[in-house]
Amino acid sequence: MIDRLFKEHAQNLNYFFEHIDHKRAHELLDVIAACSGTLIFTGVGKSGIIAEKLAKTLISTGTKALYLPASSALHGDIGILSAEDLCILISKSGETQELIDLLPYIRKRNAKIMTWVSSGNSRLSKEADYSITLPIRQELCPFDLAPTTSTAVQLIFGDVLSVALMEKKQFSIDEYALNHPAGNIGKKVTLRVKDLMISGEEIPICRSGTPLKEALIELTKKRCGCILITDEKERLRGIFTDGDLRRAFQKKSSSILTEKMEVLMNPIYLSIEQEKLAYEALSVMHQKVTVLPVLHKEQLIGLIRMHDIVEQGIR
Repeated sequence: MIDRLFKEHAQNLNYFFEHIDHKRAHELLDVIAACSGTLIFTGVGKSGIIAEKLAKTLISTGTKALYLPASSALHGDIGILSAEDLCILISKSGETQELIDLLPYIRKRNAKIMTWVSSGNSRLSKEADYSITLPIRQELCPFDLAPTTSTAVQLIFGDVLSVALMEKKQFSIDEYALNHPAGNIGKKVTLRVKDLMISGEEIPICRSGTPLKEALIELTKKRCGCILITDEKERLRGIFTDGDLRRAFQKKSSSILTEKMEVLMNPIYLSIEQEKLAYEALSVMHQKVTVLPVLHKEQLIGLIRMHDIVEQGIR
C-alpha cells in the first residue's frame, strides 16, 4: 500500500511540474518583487495553513509578508491593508466563499489581488489582478477529496517563488543570519571559524627541521590530533596527524624518531579562512579530516576541530 501511494504521489507531483506555466510564474515573480508594501497571504482550511507557512518563509528570507486569516480580515483585521500591498489568495477550487467575500473590501483599500488556484475558470481567478493555475491531476486521497496533492503543489510553488525572490534580491547569508539569531539555524549562519578556533599558544606547531621525537612533545601536550609545520614566517608548510604517526611507525619504527618533520609531514592539506562560517568548515571536514588549519594570507592563525563545531550543536 505505502509503495503504491508513494508512486501515485510522485506521479501527481510530476503532473504539476510538467504542466505549470513557467512564463506566468515568471510574471508573478516580477509582480511580487515589485511590491513596495507587504505581501498579505490568506486562505481557508489547509490552504490557509500553507499561506501562513509561506508568509513566515518570506519574512525570514528578507521580504515583508503577513498571514491574514480570512475570517479575521472580515472582522476588523483588514484595516491593516494599504494601497501598496499585494494580497495573495490561495485556494484549490477558486470558489472559497470567505475569500470571495474579501474581494470587494480589498478593492476598497486599493490593494492588488493575486490568486493561486487549481481551477482557471474559477471566480477568484477571473476577478484577480494576477492569477496562476496550479495544475493537479487528482488528490492522493482515494476519494479525491482530502487536500493532499493540492496543498503539496501550493507549498512547492510558494517555496520556489520564495527562493527565486531571494536570488532576485541577492539576499545574503549575513542578512539571513540577522533574521535567525537562535536555534540550530542561528548557529549555522552566525558562528564563524574565528569564534571556535584555537589560536596563539594553543596551536600545536613545530618547524620543518624538528625531529619527530621533539615534535611528539608538542603533539602530546596540545592534544589536537595533529601538529602543524611552519617556516620562520609562520607560513604553513604541512600537517602531521595521529594517523600519520601510526603509519610512520609501521613503515620504519627503528629510525622514525630522528626523522625530520619536513620528511614526515603531508604538504597537501585542506585549510579555511577565519571569516568563513563554522558550518562551512564542517562541510570541508566531511572530506574525511577532523581538523582544519586556519590561514590568513598564507599565515597560520588558528586551528579548528570538528568536535568543537559539533559541540555547538551544528550538524
